Amino acid sequence: MFYISAGFWLVLGVESFSDWLTSTITVQPGGSVTIPCYYDEKYTPQKKYWNSGTDKPNKYTNTTEENLSVIDHPDQSLFTVTMRNLQDNQAGDYYCVVETGGKLNVTYELFLLVHSAPAMSVMSSSVSGHEGDDVRVQCFYSSAYKYQLKRWCRYKDQKCFSEKKTDTSQSSSVQISDDGESSFTVLMTGLRLSDSGWYFCSVGHLQAPVQLTVTKDGVSALHASTVFCTSI
Repeated sequence: MFYISAGFWLVLGVESFSDWLTSTITVQPGGSVTIPCYYDEKYTPQKKYWNSGTDKPNKYTNTTEENLSVIDHPDQSLFTVTMRNLQDNQAGDYYCVVETGGKLNVTYELFLLVHSAPAMSVMSSSVSGHEGDDVRVQCFYSSAYKYQLKRWCRYKDQKCFSEKKTDTSQSSSVQISDDGESSFTVLMTGLRLSDSGWYFCSVGHLQAPVQLTVTKDGVSALHASTVFCTSI
């Protein structure tokens, strides 16, 4: 039995991701993807695992195999799942799970699609910048999603920034502009150290994970870096 818990809210143009538990990530055959699985810090000592949604055995944290790594990061209250050399037969439903009191808490659910022409993908899964600087993220989408709402979302607290809205409530700013044809751009200005974490480009139910790292001046990082979410 799965017990699913999640909280959503709407604040100052920052929206929840309504399809949070029914998201799709697309990857080309032979490609790889890293997925962050956040959990409440009170679950730090609890057992956590990656469930394939089939009869395959669960993969518990700190498992490392040839094409799979499930690593816990208790200092960040998350574990990451990296799947490599993906093939068509690995498409399907997957779940991030935390065991508590005899219940299985699904913290994140997704459908993984392996396709030669994904509607959205990430050329680089990480981007970084200095505190106070800007970072620009460009996301490309296929024509089928031309009229879908474009979003930039943060995994940790499930906040989403949507096009034509700007959030400046925490001193930094997030702006999204869509060219109306095949791409949208996310501009984050006045980066703060607390902005570090996992985000994703979003169009419809599609997601493309991106890790953002913000460092203090003097620490090696890319200034005003760019990551591309591409599609065909």
